Amino acid sequence: MHGSSNLSFDPSDVQTNKGMAIIAYILFFVPLIAAPNSPFAKYHANQGLTLFLTCLALNVVLGFIPILGWVLLPFANLCCVVLAVIGIVSAAQGGAKPLPVIGKYTLIK
Repeated sequence: MHGSSNLSFDPSDVQTNKGMAIIAYILFFVPLIAAPNSPFAKYHANQGLTLFLTCLALNVVLGFIPILGWVLLPFANLCCVVLAVIGIVSAAQGGAKPLPVIGKYTLIK
């Protein structure tokens, strides 16, 4: 595992906002509203937003490409679900490991 280190957060922040971090992969904006001062929740909200935008872009682009795009679309969506599950498991375990491929991008400061 090169370059994918677990970031460290205050253990009390992690315990308090674990639920918000999990929700971030389903509705990325909820933790920003419900736990705006939690670095842990904000980290996972960023990962959730990055995942959401990636999946949205894949669906739009592949949806417009006849045949090949339509064939690839289910696989792209499966990848989105797999990444969401990876993020949810990481959040549930109190971890903060960036998602594979897209996790290095920071959209929420």
